[in-house]
Amino acid sequence: MTTQQTVLVTGSTSGIGAATARTLAADGWTVVVTGRDSTRGEIVVADVRAAGGSARFVPCDLGASPDALRAFAAEAVEAAGGRLDAVVHDAALCPAVDTVTLTDADLEATLAVNVRAPHVLTAALAPAMAERGRGSIVVVGSWMAHVGHPIVGLYSATKAAEIQLARSWAAEFGPRGVRVNTVSPGATRTPINDGAADAVAAMTRGLPAGRPGTPQEVAHAVAWVLSGRAEYLHGAEIAVDGGITSVARA
Repeated sequence: MTTQQTVLVTGSTSGIGAATARTLAADGWTVVVTGRDSTRGEIVVADVRAAGGSARFVPCDLGASPDALRAFAAEAVEAAGGRLDAVVHDAALCPAVDTVTLTDADLEATLAVNVRAPHVLTAALAPAMAERGRGSIVVVGSWMAHVGHPIVGLYSATKAAEIQLARSWAAEFGPRGVRVNTVSPGATRTPINDGAADAVAAMTRGLPAGRPGTPQEVAHAVAWVLSGRAEYLHGAEIAVDGGITSVARA
């Protein structure tokens, strides 16, 4: 009898994280949903269960202290039934301002959520996977880690940091059976950019895809990376970006 696989998806109360939680649950994973908004989290869990899947919500503020994050990691393992087979680091803050306008509070919060939290959670959860000789971690990166942009410099830098952490984790934990990879979305329509729909559409009009991406399209890529069909994938970055980082626009 095959044991059901378990996964923690951070930032899974909306956008790409919620789509990933629903997709993985549909593929048979037991999903630990997390975020700050309990109402939205329970909606995702209810959707998963209504579709016949398995999910539990565990609230967490990823901007909390390292000790609080380690306590959350233990709660997530318990919610998953005592074992996590995979982690998807999706949660991120993206203050859409230039360097001079960025507040100290946004600076600290973005570094905490986008870099410190994935690092602390991986340090807390990867060793058990390595001890079992099997596991998988996916970082949700961003196309913006590879280009300069005048109003999201800090976000871009934190995503570049996460992608490099994923490569380092692949080197560190891969020899012990834990695969670590990155899926980097392009300009994707999510709640984080709801107020900039026209700008996102204009940004993607000249791409091979000719449109923004959807959370579901990114979720499908994450599901493949976590699946047994990607067993030889280690330290890779998969660009699910409609061509924005690889194709020159006329």
